[in-house]
Amino acid sequence: MPQQDIKSKDLVDALKSASNLLGLERSSQLYQDIVNIGNYLTNPNFRIAVFGPFNHGKSTLLNAILGTRTLPIDLIPTTGAAITVKYGSDVRTRIMLRDGTEVYRSGTEILQQYAILDGDRQMRKDVASVEVFCPHTFLETGVEFIDLPGTNDRDEQDNLVREQLFSADLVVQLLDARKLMTLGERENLRDWLLDRNIKTVIFVANFINLLDPEEQKQVQNRLRFVAESFRAELPPGFSNLYRVDALPALRARLKGDVAAASSSGLVAFETALQNVVSILQQNRGDVRLPRVEAIASQIQLALQHKIDPIANEFKAIDDKQNAKIEIKQKAKNLINQGFNKSLSELRDWLSLPKLLTKYQADGAVALAENNFKSWQNTALKKDLNDLQLAVMKWLYQAYDFFKEERPEDLLIPFPPEPQITLPPKPDSNELFSEPGAVAVGGGIGWLLGGPVGAAVVGSISYLLNKNIQKLDEQSSHESYHQQVARICITAIEDYLSQFSRQALATLSQFEYQAEKVIYFRIAQEPADITKKREEIRRLQQGFNQLLTELVKAKIPTKYQPYIEIPKVSQPQPQQKSSRQQERIYTRPPQPENTTKTTEKKVEPPKQQVYSPPPKPAPNPAEVEAKFRNWEIDQEIAQIKAQMRSPGYQNNQQQTTQTQNQQAPKPPQNQSEKDKIARAYKILGLPQDAAFADVKQTYKTLVKKWHPDLFVNQPQMQKQAQEKMRLFNEAYTVLSEKN
Repeated sequence: MPQQDIKSKDLVDALKSASNLLGLERSSQLYQDIVNIGNYLTNPNFRIAVFGPFNHGKSTLLNAILGTRTLPIDLIPTTGAAITVKYGSDVRTRIMLRDGTEVYRSGTEILQQYAILDGDRQMRKDVASVEVFCPHTFLETGVEFIDLPGTNDRDEQDNLVREQLFSADLVVQLLDARKLMTLGERENLRDWLLDRNIKTVIFVANFINLLDPEEQKQVQNRLRFVAESFRAELPPGFSNLYRVDALPALRARLKGDVAAASSSGLVAFETALQNVVSILQQNRGDVRLPRVEAIASQIQLALQHKIDPIANEFKAIDDKQNAKIEIKQKAKNLINQGFNKSLSELRDWLSLPKLLTKYQADGAVALAENNFKSWQNTALKKDLNDLQLAVMKWLYQAYDFFKEERPEDLLIPFPPEPQITLPPKPDSNELFSEPGAVAVGGGIGWLLGGPVGAAVVGSISYLLNKNIQKLDEQSSHESYHQQVARICITAIEDYLSQFSRQALATLSQFEYQAEKVIYFRIAQEPADITKKREEIRRLQQGFNQLLTELVKAKIPTKYQPYIEIPKVSQPQPQQKSSRQQERIYTRPPQPENTTKTTEKKVEPPKQQVYSPPPKPAPNPAEVEAKFRNWEIDQEIAQIKAQMRSPGYQNNQQQTTQTQNQQAPKPPQNQSEKDKIARAYKILGLPQDAAFADVKQTYKTLVKKWHPDLFVNQPQMQKQAQEKMRLFNEAYTVLSEKN
């Protein structure tokens, strides 16, 4: 297949595909034009259509060119179909009916049955196409004629003519010199030819021989005016106006009278026609592509009118959805930051060195005083519970926002209470003879008795301070209460070591589960929205494909391709480091008892952590408003921290109250006074305003002018950044003043 035919086929396919997307009715004019332009682009022959009102002599003119009475002619409108005349070795006719039947006959007599109007001047409904084959040298060059029904007779005939003109490379418009360019002919010239970029037109005036010489001069002048006013796109050097007396020309040809044929104007017209066609055949793209441009422009406009309302609707939907996702993503980031910080603090607290430093001494003393349970509840459990709640509050916040998975309580179990076995008790006189036997805190009754218990407590402090417990072997002169103290210290070390291992393993597993809580998914798109999204995707692809083929064919177009609307995607989970992944998938070890005892093990009670009941899911507007305020509050806190503003640390509330009660510091010099006055002016406050008013005003201005609120407005964002710089400077000055 030649390269030009391949390009034409691709362009035709794009046109048809676009028409299918428009859902055009088969009876619509645009649909018919698309079908005709498709047939036109893929037809290798050069088509010449003879066009004009009925009884203007169109069939007669064609018969004169062919030199035979090939086509039916009469004094009344006869042609009832578009008859295509092609080259053939002999004269024959082929009729294609709409049911697929083919009627093939020698000669042209069958035209009387299928290709002329009936008694009611109606065209046959069952005829799809009429072709006549004729052995003419001009047709052998790849030319075909189309004999069209007369116009201005019936709408059905006019529609057929209009369709066929669109697929003609050259139009021969036949004029009646006796009634030159009627209103109907001028309208057809404008609507059927000019408006559809059909400008390769030659005018032929018939019946001039029926006028007297004076009238012929007047008609010739009017004909020149018509020809000059129509900007035909013919090769240079050729006129777009000729005179042919069709009937005398036919008679001359049938008789073989060359002189009469020449005087009728037929020879001059034939010569010009053949020369024009030979040139246009070499540049068929210049003839055909403007027709495509006209029809493609209509299709693109129709597609645009169909696409744009849906695209605008989806833009509003996606903008709203993306805004919600952006808010939730910011919430997720802030919650993750807080959660990871609290988790890091808890993990750091659970490290064995930190536990030993903070709790070993008190734990050993509590064990020595037979007060371990109370110490565990008031010290170790209390501190753990505070840290656990600090972690859990972020998960409750996440569940409140995202409603994905309800958080499970962080339950870190405690090992069984240490059980110790005492060494044999020495002589009572020796109990207080060794160094370090100093009572601490008065001593409470112990298994060994009050005084000995107090001595053991003192030895615990002594041994821990001297780090003697780290020695591999006991001193030979170690006292009994020091031996007991060492046992208590070691028991607590084993207890805290087991607690640290179990707790860290539990924490790693908990961190993995927490990911399912600090996560949000996009709600499933409704089926009707998905269907409409697919519809606009097909429309945009069809539009872009047509645009691509037009560019390939070098056909001008004013349209730009559509960018496909991406579907809002699910947020991706955070990537974990290899160390985090190792923690996540490590099975926590089972509780074990490492204390030196043969006594019965006691299962530790499960720790209870308060879990608030799940709240009902807020509607999107509430979530957005709630988070927006919370987010800005967090940003204000961060700005304060960066400025080292008082009140940001754990004693924030107390320090703030103290600041509000204290009198402002008086300025030291005039420069400082001017700086403070300028700060009040920037915030829009009087110079006697309380610091509480300063804070409230600063917060309000931040909410109004934060740069993130103007992401899509570069000028406003730049202005907001400058304002925020001034607000921060003013707040810093007034914070230092107070």
